[in-house]
Amino acid sequence: MKKICWPYFDPEFDNLPERIYGPTCRVCIDNETWEDCTIVKVDSVNKQGLLLEVVQVLTDVNLTITKSYISSDAGWFMDVFHVKDEHGNKLTDQKVINYIQKALSTSTGTPDSAKAYTNNNPTLFSPTNPTDHTTIEMTGTDRPGLFSEISAALADLHCNIVEAHAWSHNARLACVAQISDQSTDHNPRRLATIEDHLITVLRATTALSPCGKEPNNGQQEVKTIGLLGSGDHNYVHQGTMSTNVERRLHQLMLSVRDFDGPNDGHESSPRTPLGLYSEGEGRKTVVWIESCEEKGYSMVSIECKDRRRLMFDTVCTLTDMQYVIFHASASGQDGYAFQEYFIRHIDGDALCTQSEKERVIKCLEAAIERRVSEGIRLELCADDRIGLLSDITRVLRENGLVVVRADVATQGEKSINAFYVRDISGNEVVDMDIVESMKRELMGSNPIYVQVKNDTRIRPSSPERSSPLSNFGDMLKSQLERLSNNFAKIK
Repeated sequence: MKKICWPYFDPEFDNLPERIYGPTCRVCIDNETWEDCTIVKVDSVNKQGLLLEVVQVLTDVNLTITKSYISSDAGWFMDVFHVKDEHGNKLTDQKVINYIQKALSTSTGTPDSAKAYTNNNPTLFSPTNPTDHTTIEMTGTDRPGLFSEISAALADLHCNIVEAHAWSHNARLACVAQISDQSTDHNPRRLATIEDHLITVLRATTALSPCGKEPNNGQQEVKTIGLLGSGDHNYVHQGTMSTNVERRLHQLMLSVRDFDGPNDGHESSPRTPLGLYSEGEGRKTVVWIESCEEKGYSMVSIECKDRRRLMFDTVCTLTDMQYVIFHASASGQDGYAFQEYFIRHIDGDALCTQSEKERVIKCLEAAIERRVSEGIRLELCADDRIGLLSDITRVLRENGLVVVRADVATQGEKSINAFYVRDISGNEVVDMDIVESMKRELMGSNPIYVQVKNDTRIRPSSPERSSPLSNFGDMLKSQLERLSNNFAKIK
């Protein structure tokens, strides 16, 4: 009988690197070292984008990163994060701790138990039955009332908006919405009709662009990602359902070049470490880039007003621009954040040209400014129904309020909405009379309950407020009296 031989492979061979060097990822959550914060330490084999994944896990559970140190030389990734919960306290919830450990320890993706926890986060799409919903991405030139027009267009098409997130910045709009519509099931024509209808709304902008040119219709774009789980659409893998929605909004804003927005009326800030200066309520965002020739890095420094999710916004932007972060540090003091990143392009080169440096600076400034909470925050709750968002945004538009940020979610039979609004002139301070008028109109036959946040941005109503017509009449009368007094009496 003929013998058959084949090479022998030790079944433990695949685990050999781990046995030699230790596990591929170690996660340590320390609540003992500091009294006012929790320390999260991550040691792992490095890969492109790993820092963003770690920061994303921490931000998904609403943790604030107060300080961090990152190093990823020699193929090993070592991070230390000082974090606090949304109330400014140490991390004590064992469910959150378990989620962080499981999510960060999994190199191939978030485990099922961890995913179940993130569904409580309003920034992630978490439908009850995702196969019934279609995702739509929209980008275009922004104008007053555009978000309201989009909502009305979807209502006319009998589409219920299950969840939506929209950002407006530098006359650009990016929106990711999830709709439920039984007609879209395996019906490409219906999806095409929705796309055509929405792109007509987006292209209705007739005003000049911020640069004084005609609007570029190439920036008006609508994509239906298709039914989740269908597996037939190329966008499902890269779309907002498999990545964070906020990251997708950053990508969409970057694609329409919101960093090339209009000049805000003052010269650009100095790109030096001493470039911060007082302006209005506080210091301005400053980004500058220096060369670290010894190591072949470009050092990106950022100083700006501190806020939640700031590190996610900056790391997300650098990663999506194809830069690798080798070292980084971040800290905060007196309400301001200081960040440093040592980066190279993914091809291994540092930032060489001045134009490339300027582009990185503009993109980082735009990423920081997109999420700045401008205007007053309105929180609305009502029974979910088709056309609800259209009715809400119509009332806002009719009362002269412009939506600059929107987050819409559905919880059971209720629709939970949050809007940042300004008046039609772009002022962040809104007249209290307008707010009260809007509240009365929303409390109709189908009541929509409203809570107003950022009360300091509301201008109190005048006790003796007169109409513009009477003000003009009084002014004309006073002018006539003044003129008549200038004539001498005729004797």
